[in-house]
Amino acid sequence: MKRISILVLIPCACFVSVAWCQQQAGKGLNNWSQFHRTNMERWNPYENVLNVNTARRLHRKWTYTTGSGVVSSPAVVNGVVYVGPDDGNVYALDAITGAKLWSYPTGYGSSSPAVANGVVYVGLDHGNVYALNASTGALLWSYPAADVQSSPTVANGVVYVGVDSGRYVYVLDALEASTGALLWSSDTGGLAYSSPAAANGVVYVCGGYTVDALNASTGAMLWSYTTGNYVYSSPSVANGVVYVGSDDGNVYALSASTGAMLWKFATGSPVDSSPAVANGVVYVGSDDDNVFALNAKTGAMLWSYYTGASVYSSPAVANGVVYVGSFNNDLYALKASTGAKLWSYNIGARVYSSPAVANGLVYVGSYDNKVYAFGLKNGRK
Repeated sequence: MKRISILVLIPCACFVSVAWCQQQAGKGLNNWSQFHRTNMERWNPYENVLNVNTARRLHRKWTYTTGSGVVSSPAVVNGVVYVGPDDGNVYALDAITGAKLWSYPTGYGSSSPAVANGVVYVGLDHGNVYALNASTGALLWSYPAADVQSSPTVANGVVYVGVDSGRYVYVLDALEASTGALLWSSDTGGLAYSSPAAANGVVYVCGGYTVDALNASTGAMLWSYTTGNYVYSSPSVANGVVYVGSDDGNVYALSASTGAMLWKFATGSPVDSSPAVANGVVYVGSDDDNVFALNAKTGAMLWSYYTGASVYSSPAVANGVVYVGSFNNDLYALKASTGAKLWSYNIGARVYSSPAVANGLVYVGSYDNKVYAFGLKNGRK
């Protein structure tokens, strides 16, 4: 659950605290607003506090305890962390302190939130799609569904989400972001557990064994590619290529325009982790206990890092560092170029959640019912 503007970030003056800079940067480009981030690549190109040198000094800044395991992934926008654990609530937490700003009772476990234009969108297990006011948590609208396993993706004023619309009819729905009105609905052939990716007027979604490309305006099917098993991984899109994992043990690279397979890489075990793409490299976890770095053009393995347990968490990449969790209870920071371990932290429970990196802080949920934030001591570089 689970387009980059070329702008210049103005650096904070050296005598101003990095913590203050983090708060100000949170109001601009350095957000992680949804599962894929806005570039559909799980890569934050604007992070400038954490890097291969400073990530070695990460430590726990705060934790927030919810009422159940946190499998979904946090979103970070304008100094607020939004997360939907399995305790039937959606939470908004202060990104610097972890203090609760508001919570909204949904009654069911929530997907990874997506935040756009002051609204938080979440899908619910055995329930609806909700739109909440990002400042207050007030309900703006809800859209009925029998079951929502997909995390919503928001692009160009439209919310894309995979739902069971009733009696096991699996569809991708496109909803008007401001009202929740249904714009179109398209059959996916199987329940979409993955978060759709929207890029260049096309929505890519996985349902059952297939990866489908749909016209973002009409829902018309453009192409469909069938893998050898169920696809829980969310597709990432970069430079005209769709990257996705499958339970058949492969990572696939497909042409974004035609669906033709460009390459596949066999891990030997199911790949439920969603790829992250940065600087010509694809980073992905596997049920064979490894994190892999693959050449984005050829699929050749550049390195692998063995965690000792399954990696369902999807990597997040920022400023030369790959952040990812493992079923061995650890959260890792790996050097993106070599896979060398820079830092790890034993949370004490499995990490399904996928990290978000913004403004010098790393956020992740855990099966120990907590949301974690990691940063540098005193906010110093």
